[in-house]
Amino acid sequence: MQPDDIEQRKAFLAAIIDSSEDAIISKDLNSTIISWNKSAERIFGYTADEAVGRPVYLIIPPDRHQEEGMIISRLARGERVEHFETIRQRKDGKLIHISLTVSPIRNEQGKVVGASKIARDISKQKQDEELIRQYAHRLEQVNYVGKRIAAQLDVPQILQEVTDATRRLCGAAFGAFFYNQVDDKGESYHLFSLSGAPREAFEKMGMPRNTALFRTTFHGERIVRSDDIRRDPLYGKNNPHSGMPEGHLPVVSYLAVPVARSTGEVIGGLFFGHPEPSKFLYEHEQVISAIASQAAVALDNAKLYEEVRILNAKKDDFIGFASHELKTPLTTISGYVQLAKQLSSVPPEILDKIGRQLRRLEDMIGDLLDVSKIQAGKLDLSFNTAVLQNLIRECIDTTEMVTHRLDLLLPEEPLTVRADIVKLTRVLTNLLSNAVKFSPTGSLITLKAESSGEHVRLSVRDEGPGIPAAYTDAIFNRFYRVPGESKPGSGLGLYIARQIIESHKGRIWAESHPGAGAVFLVELPFVKA
Repeated sequence: MQPDDIEQRKAFLAAIIDSSEDAIISKDLNSTIISWNKSAERIFGYTADEAVGRPVYLIIPPDRHQEEGMIISRLARGERVEHFETIRQRKDGKLIHISLTVSPIRNEQGKVVGASKIARDISKQKQDEELIRQYAHRLEQVNYVGKRIAAQLDVPQILQEVTDATRRLCGAAFGAFFYNQVDDKGESYHLFSLSGAPREAFEKMGMPRNTALFRTTFHGERIVRSDDIRRDPLYGKNNPHSGMPEGHLPVVSYLAVPVARSTGEVIGGLFFGHPEPSKFLYEHEQVISAIASQAAVALDNAKLYEEVRILNAKKDDFIGFASHELKTPLTTISGYVQLAKQLSSVPPEILDKIGRQLRRLEDMIGDLLDVSKIQAGKLDLSFNTAVLQNLIRECIDTTEMVTHRLDLLLPEEPLTVRADIVKLTRVLTNLLSNAVKFSPTGSLITLKAESSGEHVRLSVRDEGPGIPAAYTDAIFNRFYRVPGESKPGSGLGLYIARQIIESHKGRIWAESHPGAGAVFLVELPFVKA
């Protein structure tokens, strides 16, 4: 290669190095800086004249000096260090996050004589990561408290949970929730929950006065956060009162967050205090504000729950009334269908279809009547001793099983139970009918009964699509249908089955994995013959 070509190539490489956004530094194996590009000057604050010839420890914080030894050791072995994240120090003393890539420099004989170091300033990236971490932590806190209060439908419990949780989150010495209720003179608010201080602490000083400071919160104007509330221009401006009332809890740091409905109506306010200054941060505002919004929703839900409970009672009354009233015309229609079957003018297949739909209606009305009795606590049971194997065979005889294969596994010794035979037969028939309905034609249904300690266990297993784990308990709720399920049904059969089995001091549950079928299990107390 000609000398001019070499010089041209050197100039080209120098231009690339100088134009790089990353700091590009070379050093020898003694950690002495040999070259220093313009980005190195910008990132670390040292000019090339100030840096070249000096140890690279110039930009390494004392507590990280050992990192240089590790890097030199790896270079001496000819290894490359890639994307090593660490901290370095600028000329002004500021610490910055960087990502290092260090490559060995070899001489003509291949011996490692130094290193080329590329340093990228990732301080902004780290700041963003920290903000994301804080945001995620904040969301976790809000989510945790949200779940706690969402599970509550009792107003006092909700408010105490919120006050306790938010006081802990912001590190307040004490916290309180005041309802937005003012007396006839407009002078006080109603204290409901208190955290971090005994309620007796408020007895001597009474409720907070209707001052400008409190009005800001109870009018929902804004969040009030003060490093020293005594210096706030709104503090103590309520003649003839001035300053903090005698006997008041020592409040210096102050934080007040309105609790308002989505309509803007202010329900009340969360108030926090600490005897030391500058205890509350903007982050505390954000977290407590989010929880306050959830608290308002929870309080509304509690109110709605009470209203729904009343409406639900009325609905149950209506279901019972309607079910009884529907049975009369349905019985009449069934009679006319039987009469029509004796007339040759009506095609039998039509009458069969009508009959099937009538039986379906009768089953649905029967379910509704049972639900009405269950809700009213009037599910009358008549207990007798029965052999489970006999009940099972009776259920098989009354269930249409011609489209499926049945594997019946019953022990020879009688499995004796105390049961309402009619009600228990209905449960077993329901489980068998569901297995037929929810599994492919020709598939296997396995019905097994066995003794299990002090209990008798029955299981019905199918080869259907299965039930997602999230729904194996919910399917026993009233009117519940698995999302996306297209099979006909009222969603009452399993609810009634659970109520009947539990009234027999037993239990019923489902186990399933999607695509692997489902198994329904029933356990009843074993009765020795």
